[in-house]
Amino acid sequence: MQESAESSPDSFKLGQRVHSESDPSRIGTVKYVGPAQGYSGMWVGVDWDNGEGKHDGSVNGVRYFQAKSERSGSFVRTQNLSPGISFLEALHIRYKGESTKEEEDEMYVLSASNKRVSVELVGKEKIQDKLSRFEELKGASLPYLGVSTPGNPSDISSLVPSESEGVRLDRKFDFRMEGCQYICEQLPALTAVNLSEFNVAEHYWATSTEKTSVEELNHLLPMIEELHLMRNGISRIMPTSSSIVQGFGSLRLLNLENNSIAEWNEILKLSLLRSLEQLHLNKNNLKHIFYPDADTIQKLLSGSESNVKMPFQNLHCLLLGGNNIEDLASVDSLNSFPKLVDIRLSENPIADTGRSGIPRFVLIARLSKVEILNGSEVSLRERKDSEIRYVRLVMSKLHDNPDEIKEHPRFAELKAFHGIEGERPSVGTSGPQKMASGLLSVNLKCVGASICEKPLLTKKLPATTTVGKLKILCESFFKLKSIKPKLFLQEEGSPLPSLLDDEMATLTDIGIGNESTILVDEES
Repeated sequence: MQESAESSPDSFKLGQRVHSESDPSRIGTVKYVGPAQGYSGMWVGVDWDNGEGKHDGSVNGVRYFQAKSERSGSFVRTQNLSPGISFLEALHIRYKGESTKEEEDEMYVLSASNKRVSVELVGKEKIQDKLSRFEELKGASLPYLGVSTPGNPSDISSLVPSESEGVRLDRKFDFRMEGCQYICEQLPALTAVNLSEFNVAEHYWATSTEKTSVEELNHLLPMIEELHLMRNGISRIMPTSSSIVQGFGSLRLLNLENNSIAEWNEILKLSLLRSLEQLHLNKNNLKHIFYPDADTIQKLLSGSESNVKMPFQNLHCLLLGGNNIEDLASVDSLNSFPKLVDIRLSENPIADTGRSGIPRFVLIARLSKVEILNGSEVSLRERKDSEIRYVRLVMSKLHDNPDEIKEHPRFAELKAFHGIEGERPSVGTSGPQKMASGLLSVNLKCVGASICEKPLLTKKLPATTTVGKLKILCESFFKLKSIKPKLFLQEEGSPLPSLLDDEMATLTDIGIGNESTILVDEES
């Protein structure tokens, strides 16, 4: 980072975004400019985003400003703060500046004796030379550099090639959408823009006419294919011209992760983006999702010139991890999306078996087209095993509650597809054994640290065996003295095994089939 001249108090105003001169990633908001009792000179009171300050804006009993928390505020000398730099200055620092000795000293690995061994980059000069030629630059990443102004638009167009493909700007800094406009006007060939942690339009996709709408990017960047708007506090999507977001004819990926969207109706305003293939909605506040019917589409199209009639017509990836989805209807609705094959539902109540959610095999069986679930590929074998296990599970519940079938819209289809009649699945010798025999072949594998290595056991157990009974059997099988076993079901494609904690549930209840593997751990 280049040394900057000492800033005068006039360089800062209330509400301005600033960063520490020594650490551009440390960003805050100016809350006070002036003297402080008992101290000489002028001071700037800053409320730091990361909450790492010294006080709440009150010093020695005098209130100067109100910080957001008890220790997020501090007073800083003007020479130790930066009001930010221009887009072009950031480019020079990132791609033309020489690395400092301190930065090079930080490049090391630890040896076996825990000593630092310096790392030297092979071909470093050649790479730096290529990056420093702005006329060949295809993309730029400028996080943590304090970009606050675009600089002279004509300078941008003369130094940076108009066919540059991607720009990532600074996080949480005072860089307005108007500044982004200037850059975009000079780089019309941009196909990827990252405005994450950008405080975009203060919690809205578009707000009043006083602020620039993100929709303006559609006019400025006709070729945009990727738009990242993570961690912007977005809770509503408010198109400027109609009830839906229009344009963005080339937009393939829209990233709205880590925002505050709670209503699926807000997402439906994006449903008619005809080229949208990937929609990232991880870590929002969604509780329920659904595929819009014809009436909903008509309402969305009201006042719109769009001729797209099928919602989410090209969407093949929908990431919904870390939301609050807890109903099966939301899961089943994913089958209605015409091309959806890549789905993430992890960290939702509905997929958390520890919170009465459903296991992976049930999700696979209910989702007819899914090919990638929670980041793991669904193989043909896993799909077949999951669907048969699911049918058996539902059949076991129907004996006591015939109305249960209403909760399983794919049950009849899967039962017929796999040739399962009554209690006899006719899938050949490689598939599950006949349930009439009442026995399942189950693999038992010890993984407990103090259990020691024990060979894998394969046992034939009645399908009615409960988890509690299986624990007792494992104590006998593995001769576990004074060790209470803890059981987990290891499923293909699932990154973590599922805890079997309901001691009254039978093997059938939890969907265990032939050749299933149960891990035997120990209670901590």
